[in-house]
Amino acid sequence: MIHRYRQNTMNIVLDVESGAIHIVDDIVYNMLEFFEQMPKEKLYDEMSDKYAVSDLKEAYNEILQLTVEGLLFSEFDYSETAQNEALPVVKALCLNVAHDCNLRCGYCFAGEGEYGLKREMMSIKTGKKAIDFIINNSGNRHNLEIDFFGGEPLMNFDVVKKIVEYARAEEKKHNKNFRFTMTTNGLLLDDENLIYINKHMHNLVLSLDGRKIVNDKMRKTVSGDSCYDIILPKLLKAANSRGQDNYYVRGTFTHHNLDFSKDVLHLADLGFKQISVEPVVAGDDKDYAIKKADLPKIYKEYELLTNEMISRFGKEDDFNFFHFMIDLEGGPCLAKRLAGCGAGTEYLAVTPDGYLYACHQFIGNEKYKLGDVESGIASGLTKEFKNLNVFTKEDCKNCWAKYYCSGGCAANALNFNNDLKIPYEIGCEIQRKRTECAIALKCAYYLLPK
Repeated sequence: MIHRYRQNTMNIVLDVESGAIHIVDDIVYNMLEFFEQMPKEKLYDEMSDKYAVSDLKEAYNEILQLTVEGLLFSEFDYSETAQNEALPVVKALCLNVAHDCNLRCGYCFAGEGEYGLKREMMSIKTGKKAIDFIINNSGNRHNLEIDFFGGEPLMNFDVVKKIVEYARAEEKKHNKNFRFTMTTNGLLLDDENLIYINKHMHNLVLSLDGRKIVNDKMRKTVSGDSCYDIILPKLLKAANSRGQDNYYVRGTFTHHNLDFSKDVLHLADLGFKQISVEPVVAGDDKDYAIKKADLPKIYKEYELLTNEMISRFGKEDDFNFFHFMIDLEGGPCLAKRLAGCGAGTEYLAVTPDGYLYACHQFIGNEKYKLGDVESGIASGLTKEFKNLNVFTKEDCKNCWAKYYCSGGCAANALNFNNDLKIPYEIGCEIQRKRTECAIALKCAYYLLPK
């Protein structure tokens, strides 16, 4: 299978199974459309009104040579690789240390931090048991990840620090290495906790949607006031204190700001170098939800963003956009490409009272409560998640982008289609466009004078 498209004056061809990317001329690009369907003599006849036969023969031979080398129309079969009978080890936990929040964001999937449950904070006792759980269920894996999440984790920061201290002590005993991440809205960021975060958190996610009018439409304080002017200087200070690395400023765009490229560029022009702004996921009953009719506008915005990033290559105002970051030479391992984030198997979420869920987006759905940190995983649902991959999802099998999205988000599939194996269609469409732009960005960089 190949995928061919035009962007930024380039003819780009992706060989899906090998991952090879080709920048080709018009004659090769047009010939590829019918290469597998027509014998070469008929191809020459069909295209001879536009191109010389000698050029057609040269193009045909180039395509044939790449095919022989396994770089076009390759036929690798990874389906058996995806059928791993062994249950994977747990390598990451999302610790919801606070089921409460000091913001009231209109699109919050967590119901103002409560997740449809109750407002509560994780105790240090539960936090320690979570660390014990991942150590005991991580097998021989050395590197483990802990994400401090909420709600707003800084509302329970003393417990966060005690969990980190406990994990550091335990990792030495068990030959483990913990990497910590925190996601915060920044309201409670101050010099003292920022020093601690920079010392102990390997990554930091800072929430901000972009322009003030956009941010404050959906992200308000408990009293209903603006938060932009309060948090912006704190987030900038945090980003700069980390040398503009190992963090993301993370925003959400909705139906109300389909011109979201302006929000990305607003953040870049403020000085943020690591940016992630992604579409809201919500049902059609919400006025801010992304609709199918919005997709052409969204595609255009991603193209505008690609063009702007190309124009900033190597300049002081350049930046990284999370959803355009793609590694065409190495990238995630094959297992990751086939199955994605590992929700429900390698990655689990822990509530303040110690219950285990398939991921933070499943919290509150009793069907996907898998156990608890004291007794362990009790539910057979782990096997259901283990069998999720691009070959067990009919919509993914023949999708050219399957190895870049890994089958999409299981929680979104369940919420929209009541089936873990039927992907969220709008999310698929957006992911395909982002992948095209990411590849185009890489190709443009490759063509720059060195």
